[in-house]
Parts: sequence; structure tokens; C-alpha cells
Amino acid sequence: MTIDTLQSDFELLDDWEDRYRYIIELGRALPAFPDALRTEATKVRGCTSQAWLVSEVQPGGNGSGPVLHFQGDSDAHIVRGLVAILFALYQDKPAREILALEPETVFDALGLKEHLTPQRSNGLTSMVARIRADAQAALA
Repeated sequence: MTIDTLQSDFELLDDWEDRYRYIIELGRALPAFPDALRTEATKVRGCTSQAWLVSEVQPGGNGSGPVLHFQGDSDAHIVRGLVAILFALYQDKPAREILALEPETVFDALGLKEHLTPQRSNGLTSMVARIRADAQAALA
């Protein structure tokens, strides 16, 4: 799933009830998250529900620098779908590209900020901060 595909799919859905269902379906399509990774160290702070995020740094080709691969999960269906949206934006991208991305632009285009509760928005912001911190650490 790419962010462009996601935006196109969102445009086809007329109301937010349909979009919420779509976000939930995106979350259901995430690969299984190993129970062994459900630790305090992988838990995302700032989420009302429980969410876990793990990044794996891989060498990049063509001088692009380190690339990050993510695994994630949540005990809440919507948050799990938000994890899938973040993966569409960041999965297997070079750390420099991750740091250069402006996720708020994408979230605004999808209408997420105005249709998520403040708690969900805070959780989304926390997940983005964690991804950006992991990208920064990969470059260090």
C-alpha cells in the first residue's frame, strides 16, 4: 500500500463512517505482531490505547543511507489502522527521507486531524515522533 493509493481510496469514500471502516480494514491487513515484541520498550507513549512500534534498521543501497522497516500493532482497531497508514507513508524508506517527510500534509489531505478524537491525534503524533526518533538514531 502506498500513500497515493490510500489517498485515492479515501477520495472514493463519501462519508467518514466508510473511511473509518476502511481504516479498520487497513489495520486488519497488517502482518501479525509477535507477542514477544509487546514490551514496555516497544510501547508507544501518548496513546490512549496500547500501541507498539518496532523499527529495524537495514543498510540502504545506492548510497541512500540506512532504511527503516517497521512492525506495529495496537489493541484498538482504529489505532491499528493508523499504524497501517503510517507504514504506507514510512515503510522501507531511507532515514533521511523519513525525516524530510511532512506527515501533517498527508494527514490533512486525508482529513485525519479533523475526524480523529484528540486522544487519537495525540497517539498518531506520538507514533510519528517515535518513527522520526528511530530515523534520527539510524543516522547517528
